[in-house]
Amino acid sequence: MTKPTEGANRPPSAESLASAARTANKKGPAPVHLWDPPFCGDLDIRIARDGTWFYLGTPIGRHELVRLFSSIIRKDGDDYFLVTPVEKVGIRVDDAPFVAVDFTAEGEGHDQRLTFTTNVGESCTAGPDHPIRVARDPETGEPAPYVTVRANLEALIDRKSFYRLVELGRHEQHEGTRWFGLWSAGRFFPIIPSDELPR
Repeated sequence: MTKPTEGANRPPSAESLASAARTANKKGPAPVHLWDPPFCGDLDIRIARDGTWFYLGTPIGRHELVRLFSSIIRKDGDDYFLVTPVEKVGIRVDDAPFVAVDFTAEGEGHDQRLTFTTNVGESCTAGPDHPIRVARDPETGEPAPYVTVRANLEALIDRKSFYRLVELGRHEQHEGTRWFGLWSAGRFFPIIPSDELPR
């Protein structure tokens, strides 16, 4: 986690961050990419791989508060922050800041559109601005699929949704290799080389 610069203020409380987030969101999505506040240190907030938010080691039970905090997340490099116009605090993210818990599919083949819904109620349609990628565990080969929700913030696609996605997959040539993957909004997203699939 990034260390505060010398002379930086103490981290704000979760309550003050929530208040600032409410104000920032009154006129639409918070433009966190435009803000450049001073770094105030790390706050003991952690997002677990299943999307659960923890504050001081305790799950945050208020979904409204989680949605509020999720609206002011920003990723700079490999680090995650909650950002308001006047404050920037570091948080820990075990995997991705969001989980895609469901999706809808419209159309077929090249015309297919896959629209995902996250655990905080945000939605995005996979395509050039919201790519799907699949990481593979180097030891087990287990796939971990993600979709970009906004900026460079991703959602881990949950297992039940991934199984449904696989049913919609097709084999296509991609960069000189035949892949099994998914079409959405006119773009093909490779999942696994076709020759690695069991016959």
